[in-house]
Amino acid sequence: MIHRQEKMGFLGFPIYRYIDIEDSEAILRAIRTTPPDQPIALILHTPGGLVLAASQIAMALKRHPGKKVVIIPHYAMSGGTLIALAADEIIMDHDAVLGPLDPQIQVGDAVYPAPSIIKVAKVKGNAARDETLILADVAEKAVSEIQDLILKLLEDRLGRDRALEVARELTEGKYTHDYPITVEEARKLGLNVKTGVPPEVYALMELYPQAIQQRPGVEYLPRPHVPFYQKERGESK
Repeated sequence: MIHRQEKMGFLGFPIYRYIDIEDSEAILRAIRTTPPDQPIALILHTPGGLVLAASQIAMALKRHPGKKVVIIPHYAMSGGTLIALAADEIIMDHDAVLGPLDPQIQVGDAVYPAPSIIKVAKVKGNAARDETLILADVAEKAVSEIQDLILKLLEDRLGRDRALEVARELTEGKYTHDYPITVEEARKLGLNVKTGVPPEVYALMELYPQAIQQRPGVEYLPRPHVPFYQKERGESK
């Protein structure tokens, strides 16, 4: 499941790819048609997306009897991290990252982190507006629901107490929503993270280039196979 951040310029606003119901339907079909004893390797490259779609994928992957491996060559944020938690093993590039799972609540055209809404309501107390209290109620339910889901995904591997600690750390606003959780930090959480992404995965990623509508900001020439620059300096091998 590869989601490049493709800009499609609609009325001056960028539109991005993310995990949606179409993705969950396709992946659920793939999981259902996989023999129970056959391992599944899922390559993830995504900024996240709909909680419903990501939850369906995560739970379906969790229920598959065979071994589940999630491979992250660059990043799997938010809903992508939720899916990764369902795997028996997570293989990440040394520089790849996961992300926090604090729910995001849409209010009009804006989106606010659920933990921040809860905090504002507590600070305001009786002075809070009715709308704020309603949003805080929704936010508390959203955080609790995500924590319950994380618990279901991790409890059998980490134990209930540790799984609950991980759920709280990822959902209660310790980090900003786009905070990059590195390989080392993921291991400290207790996740079974390994490095060593197969070369074939990087080759696959090259088949999904970023949509370019203007001159790229970074260009480079690949290092030549023959170190000719050493000869220019009078060096020999």
